Order: sequence, then structure tokens, then C-alpha cells
Amino acid sequence: MGRSHLVLPDVQVKPEHSCEYLRTIGEYVVEKKPDVIVNIGDFADMPSLSSYDYGKKSFEGRRYRDDIRAAVDAMELLMKPINDYNKNAAKNKKKLYRPQLVLTLGNHEHRIERAVENDAKLEGTIGLDDLQYEKYGWEVYPYQEVVFIDGIAYSHVFTTGVMGRPVTSARALVTKKHMSCVQGHNQKM
Repeated sequence: MGRSHLVLPDVQVKPEHSCEYLRTIGEYVVEKKPDVIVNIGDFADMPSLSSYDYGKKSFEGRRYRDDIRAAVDAMELLMKPINDYNKNAAKNKKKLYRPQLVLTLGNHEHRIERAVENDAKLEGTIGLDDLQYEKYGWEVYPYQEVVFIDGIAYSHVFTTGVMGRPVTSARALVTKKHMSCVQGHNQKM
């Protein structure tokens, strides 16, 4: 029997939005104990770095530090049940639960890298490390990198064609890749 996988789709954590549901997901993880957890990207939304509505009245008030704090707090909620389980297991000399944690960065996290690329003075001031994903034990893979786990390809987004546009349907994804694939990004799939 193969290893079990749990996929956490685009969470898109924003400041001032409740993320209590992530604690429930963490409890579900502890109950089911999948061997692999794949966070498919866009865990953090990063609205302060959005280029879609920059300059509009609705954009005012967004702050990078608030986006980072929201993402870190949300990750803490998600991981707390797992950490609590392991503390109890260690205290009772039972086996710890150590799933493989894989996180493929999404286009929303990639906003950090784009901001630095577009404004060089930000280099060394902001960065992906601010999200602290590795601190929580995640293997972090760059945006659009494909990760193969147990014969399944995972990426936040798979691209196709000379323009490198995102694949927009499950049929197109399987037709292009000829293998089992899981992607986030498109909430319609």
C-alpha cells in the first residue's frame, strides 16, 4: 500500500480574516495522519504586494508586515495540533507523527520576489524567509517548480504553450503531462 497524501489548496491568508479553520484542519491531519502533506501554494495572500488594484482607494491601508504576521499566525494555527500531539507522544514515550511536509510556492508568495525584482532597494529588506515556512518543517519549492512525490507531480501551477500560460482544465493538464498531477491556482478546477 502506498503512502497517503493530503493536499492543502490555496488558503490565501489575509490580515483581519479569521483562520481558525486551520486549527480544525490541523486536528484532521492528526486524526488521519497522512504520510505526506502538500501545501500547494498561495498559503499567504500578500495583498500589500498585489499589482491588480495598486493605486486604487481600496488598496490603502495594506501593509507588508501585516501580511507576514497573518501568514505566520495562520501557520501556527495549522501546525499547533501536530506539535501538541508530538509533545504528548514524547511525554508518553509514544511514536511521534512526522509527515513529509512539502510546500510549493504560489503566485501570491511570488509577489515578494517580484517586488524585490521591480525595486532593487528592497533586496535584503523583504524576502520569502519572512514567511518562516521552513521553521515549521516545510520543504519549500520555488514558484512553478514541479515536485514529484510517489509518482505524482505537484505544483502550484502547471504551464503550457510558448507563452507559459497556466493550464486551465484537468483534462488539459493530463493531456499535456501524461501523468497524475495536482495543482492549485485555479479555484475552478
